[in-house]
Amino acid sequence: MGRLDGKVALISGAARGMGRAEARLFAAEGAKVAVCDVRDAEGKVVAEEIGADAIYQHLDVTNEDEWAAAVAVTTNAFGKLNVLVNNAGIAEAAPLAELTLDSYRRVTEVNQTGVFLGMRAVVEPMTAAGGGSILNISSIDGMIGMNHIISYVASKWAVRGMTKTAAMELASRGIRVNSIHPGFIHTHLSVEDESHLAATHALLDAHTAKLAPMRRTGEPEEIANLALFLASDESSYSTGSEFVADGGLIAGYPPPGVS
Repeated sequence: MGRLDGKVALISGAARGMGRAEARLFAAEGAKVAVCDVRDAEGKVVAEEIGADAIYQHLDVTNEDEWAAAVAVTTNAFGKLNVLVNNAGIAEAAPLAELTLDSYRRVTEVNQTGVFLGMRAVVEPMTAAGGGSILNISSIDGMIGMNHIISYVASKWAVRGMTKTAAMELASRGIRVNSIHPGFIHTHLSVEDESHLAATHALLDAHTAKLAPMRRTGEPEEIANLALFLASDESSYSTGSEFVADGGLIAGYPPPGVS
């Protein structure tokens, strides 16, 4: 038996990276999956690769009407909705003194408002299904600060707090809500140009090789495995909690002179 047999999952930002890995793994473990993204061509490919257990639906997470449509398409196709992964996210880097208001709002609209809209959109269908699991993808930047990405840090801290409030409110409906806090992962997060992807990942690898106790960057599949646990009934007593997967990066600083 698959660990998600009989469950239906909606995953935002599922055309690439962690969302794609989650969609593939969830389907392999028995779930029906709605692959949702704004990158239609790539998202359709992911759904087609999965096959009959997946559908693709365009979803701009900042648009409440598109959330309603995505939920309706999912429940019409598969009969119910048990799992939501709020995975879609963006980052834009700039020093605080140079950051524009438009940029700040753009990041928080996707990363924070998008999570709010997603959670709100699934409350009733999950209640009707007898409960469910909401996974909000935050970041280690939702637990610490980082230079030059104040909008991203603000949004990810917000996701952490929103997760706890939603968990408190929705427990009586049988809905669990948890946040996942990845460290540096090999994804496209702030890299749109494929020609720059390898160079960006090389920089990440150099950074984590020096600072993370595990001395490496994470892979999307490793976050997907954590999401699988939280989506499944194996995590039935976990709600309102943070689950960190960062190779030990924020566990603490090494003593002086120790690398």
